[in-house]
Amino acid sequence: MNLSSLVTHVTQDRTVRLIATARNREPVLSKLVPEDELDPLAEIEGATSGRLIAEERGADKLDRRELVFGVPHARFINAAFCYYLPRAMNRFNGPGRGAWYAALARETCCAEVIFHMNRELAAVNDYNATVDYSEVFASFVGDFVDLRDVNPAPECLHPDPEKGYASGNRLADEVRAQGQYGIIWHSVRHPEGTCLVALTPHAVQSVAQGQVIRFTWTGTPNPQIAPIA
Repeated sequence: MNLSSLVTHVTQDRTVRLIATARNREPVLSKLVPEDELDPLAEIEGATSGRLIAEERGADKLDRRELVFGVPHARFINAAFCYYLPRAMNRFNGPGRGAWYAALARETCCAEVIFHMNRELAAVNDYNATVDYSEVFASFVGDFVDLRDVNPAPECLHPDPEKGYASGNRLADEVRAQGQYGIIWHSVRHPEGTCLVALTPHAVQSVAQGQVIRFTWTGTPNPQIAPIA
């Protein structure tokens, strides 16, 4: 695939990302200890936090100098790149380096969340769960590799993760090596939607928080979805 022919300059405001609310909380003990004991608590958190460890010394495939500091919601941005599945791939990232996945509409994010949660629930044969996700908005300005008009669709967009993700990781490495910020494509889980992935932290700008969305599974793969805040 000739990437140079697919590069497009993206100026996109207010993309949306859904992150599990567990990553959007203060340390659970912070309300249980006096203020003068918070420093030891922060030290304990730092010893186990993938984000704080990576901010100090990087990760397997992430140089700490790539991370952002001193900008609003920097911890959200850095966390996207510091947390990853240790033994499994996502579509455009794998062990050692995360990425910032987003979409142009909440509905697209919901479809992606449902697909991945359903895989986990199917693995334990129990479609009963309640999970809360926070909306995080961001803007992007820069050169992206645009896969939306590639026909036939490249292997990296195969709906089966076993067939698509390895190819997607190879493509992401190539895109990053050539200096592009990320990739844009038609959502595989929500064909009417558009997804983007930022492959470098500095591509993520103007981050802001939105609502909390609750997904509730009650015995079937079709959850109820409702904002709760």
